[in-house]
Amino acid sequence: MAEFMTGLKRTHYCGTLRAENIGEEVTVCGWVQRQRDLGQLIFIDLRDRSGIVQLAFDDNTDRAIFDKAFTARSEYVLCAKGVVRERSAKSNKIPTGDIEIEVNDLRVLSKAQTPPFEIVDNSKTSEELRLKYRYLDLRRTPLQQNLITRSKIAKVARDYFYENGFIEIETPMMIKSTPEGARDYLVPSRIHNGKFYALPQSPQIYKQLLMLSGFDRYIQLARCFRDEDLRADRQPEFTQIDMELSFVDVDEIMQINEGLMQRIFKEVKGIELDTPFERMTYADAMNTYGSDKPDVRFGMPIQDLTNQVKDIDFVVFKSAIENGGSVRAIVAKNAASQLTRKKIDKLTEYVKGIGAKGLAYVRWADAEPNCSFKKFLGEGDLDRILHTLGAEQGDVVLIVADKNSVTLPVLGALRLEVGRQLDLIPKDVFKFVWIVDFPFFEKDEESGEWVAMHHPFTMPKEECLQYLESDPSKVVAKAYDLTLNGTELSSGSIRITDYELQQQMFRALKMTDEEIEAKFGFLVEAYKYGAPPHGGMGIGLDRIAMILCGADSLRDVTAFPKVQNASELMSNCPSTVDDESLEVLGIQLREQKSEAE
Repeated sequence: MAEFMTGLKRTHYCGTLRAENIGEEVTVCGWVQRQRDLGQLIFIDLRDRSGIVQLAFDDNTDRAIFDKAFTARSEYVLCAKGVVRERSAKSNKIPTGDIEIEVNDLRVLSKAQTPPFEIVDNSKTSEELRLKYRYLDLRRTPLQQNLITRSKIAKVARDYFYENGFIEIETPMMIKSTPEGARDYLVPSRIHNGKFYALPQSPQIYKQLLMLSGFDRYIQLARCFRDEDLRADRQPEFTQIDMELSFVDVDEIMQINEGLMQRIFKEVKGIELDTPFERMTYADAMNTYGSDKPDVRFGMPIQDLTNQVKDIDFVVFKSAIENGGSVRAIVAKNAASQLTRKKIDKLTEYVKGIGAKGLAYVRWADAEPNCSFKKFLGEGDLDRILHTLGAEQGDVVLIVADKNSVTLPVLGALRLEVGRQLDLIPKDVFKFVWIVDFPFFEKDEESGEWVAMHHPFTMPKEECLQYLESDPSKVVAKAYDLTLNGTELSSGSIRITDYELQQQMFRALKMTDEEIEAKFGFLVEAYKYGAPPHGGMGIGLDRIAMILCGADSLRDVTAFPKVQNASELMSNCPSTVDDESLEVLGIQLREQKSEAE
């Protein structure tokens, strides 16, 4: 039977004790990491969130306490009281390695079955099994430290914004469904049968309304929900450090957020960041790195070869150029010995898997370059290409030809893949980049219609207003993203506050009066009563934590994450509900037909 802590009160965390505590009587609580029985001597490594301390039981220990220590097994929960003493066999593997506790009182607070996997830092157990028993997985030190780091980031952010005059305001979790780019999670209403709330993809509309209400600096650690396909840096529910500011423009919003990043990195990791951060236009980011979230920690920029190859009689290049596309390349310097023909073949399969038709290459390993399209080249063509690219002996040139919407992102992804394979991406280097001057509109490839790249409340640059309805491709938004090491941390913009301009924007997006009223009527109405100029952004708390912890996935900084199919393995959610619950909501399920039917 479990014992109680009656008469005992924890005085220290296990991992906090040091040599300066020698001679003190302390009480610690935690889980058994391991028990070592050496006959007349027993050692127990006791673990809590702060670390491990060694408990010692020997000839001087009361026999009843010694016997309890003998029965202790992995993951038993203990409370131990005793005197800190110097260890005879010191260890430099743990911070408490100079001391141990000579136990004079021991309580077994809870016994444990043998866990389905060993609770160790470098677990080799499959992630699927660990997620099924997530409460056990979370006992591992790396995950505990990740969540502690995440908590520190949240505290630093709150402190920073409070000091800078922001007001923390909660916005609703059940809202009206409005288009924000992803699919909403819907919540059926029992009272309003047949109607639905939506879980917020962001607090976007509410924080704008707060600016209209006179709260000129709003902050919230906001829970957000998006029903979209998952990946390593995406979860269906996540937390934004969400903000909105009145009477500001782009530079002031950037400045306040650069200060936030400096504060977080300094207080959480002891890293000094230089400001201002680099700024790069969307066009430059796409043309140079093939991504609107470029990783600038290493080189290998994308280069345009279109003019140099336009007269070459190679159908792959010719057709791409004739269809309005381009021929572009990256150069992997001094990589010919590593990027063998076999590896280039694998890279070819890689780019085909992400949309390219193929991969041309020049591998200059020996005196004579090996070119995959050599038979189509005329006198001096290859020399001109290599000279344009700055390629030399020892380099590998990788070329993609297609429409720009394929060529640029494919080469951007290939650049990252080659960078990983060649170990070009430095660790513990943090490169922030602001991406600015986003196109306001982008064309929907299926419908051919212009849609808002961000959201319809984004302010266009003043000089672009004349093109709103005549040539949407020329409209540039007052929008900005903050990226770090190839990860998008945040997205933001200055908002439209002029009622007439907002109506013009809706017309440019081909929205009818009925659509506008149904989706945004209350916000449009609010603009009629005096709206201050304002803008804001939302920073992904989970993504900052992932990068600062050196984690590979958001799952490693989320307490109870979802897997790729948006299910949670521990509780088996989502799950079915009974017919009575559905009937109250006026919902009837029908069987989903397969595609074959």
